[in-house]
Amino acid sequence: MAARWRVVGTLGTAQTLAWASSYYLPAMLAVPIARELGLAVPTVFAAFSLALVVSALLGPLAGRAIDRWGGHRVLPVTSMLFAAGLLALSQVQGPWGLFAAWALIGVGMGSGLYEAAFASLVRLYRQDARNAITGITLLAGFASTVGWPLSSLFEAQFGWRGACVAWAGLHLLLGLPLNLWLPAQAPVAAAQSPASAPPPEPPPLAHPVRVSVLLGFVFAATWFTSTAMAAHLPTLLQAQGLSLAAAVGIGALVGPAQVAGRLLEFGWLRRLHPLFSARMATLAHPVGAAALLTLGGAVAAPFALLHGLGNGILTIAKGSLPLVLFGSAGYGARQGWMMLPARLATAAAPVLFGVFLQWWGAAALWVCAGLGLAAFAALWWVQPPRVDAA
Repeated sequence: MAARWRVVGTLGTAQTLAWASSYYLPAMLAVPIARELGLAVPTVFAAFSLALVVSALLGPLAGRAIDRWGGHRVLPVTSMLFAAGLLALSQVQGPWGLFAAWALIGVGMGSGLYEAAFASLVRLYRQDARNAITGITLLAGFASTVGWPLSSLFEAQFGWRGACVAWAGLHLLLGLPLNLWLPAQAPVAAAQSPASAPPPEPPPLAHPVRVSVLLGFVFAATWFTSTAMAAHLPTLLQAQGLSLAAAVGIGALVGPAQVAGRLLEFGWLRRLHPLFSARMATLAHPVGAAALLTLGGAVAAPFALLHGLGNGILTIAKGSLPLVLFGSAGYGARQGWMMLPARLATAAAPVLFGVFLQWWGAAALWVCAGLGLAAFAALWWVQPPRVDAA
């Protein structure tokens, strides 16, 4: 058990660094990058969207590599890819270099964020990886809490170019050793009791292709909403009559709520099938959105808490549902394909939801609420494999 939590701590810390220096980087550096290069801020975010597209296309290949060779071999390479991409970003002089650098960072994102970490844990612990998956999401849930202040500090002290160099250095000095520390295989106890043995592999699904398509849709719908809220929540709340300061303050509740959702999954919900918690989590955003749009800004805080709570649980569901439904064999490649639509939705969400906000104002939130209800319906159609009685 101690060895397992060492793996969780090691991988969770490396994941925090990976998310903080990639996914959460543009929020702090997009404006100074655009200012110095003479570009519009949306151009910088377009380069970031390219990174998300690259990561989506690379996901299945990275998952297959981890299935074959293990995370202890793949993830150290991604640490070097992140470092190389960030160093390249620190040297760009125009739009072509900007897009090329973010494309390289996208290669690191496609092979070094949650899906790769989940696949690494499943290869180590097979059907017993659910708690470990929850553990790393608990740690990496603080990526924005750590990343945004550090990026801001680096930029203030060294400029945005120096900030990119600092993050690259952290990947080489911290992320690379942590990923190299991952074991090649899970330690086996000298005398393992039946009670401590990992859960058996599930029986084959009756309709595996249908379940894969449904899960792919669920992940795409919920990631679209998550990314749209991450990019536009303050603007959305201002459209409901809140001041900028109030909107930012309420938006800050999302992060702690996500961690609370993951703690809930780690505690009470782990006794239940992941399908139950995932179904309930898909309803959290639509319920909060309906309250906000009917009752107004007075319920903005409960909306942010519900959104964060559901999002936190769904982050774990992306790792645990494919495991409990399909088993551990070929997990990395399968999850890479399932998450491909989600990563493409993530790339499109900031632009699309921004257009919806311009057209409809706060009523654009009905789009995300509708996606949440559709995801709930899709999960209701997914049934766990039946175990025949002996």
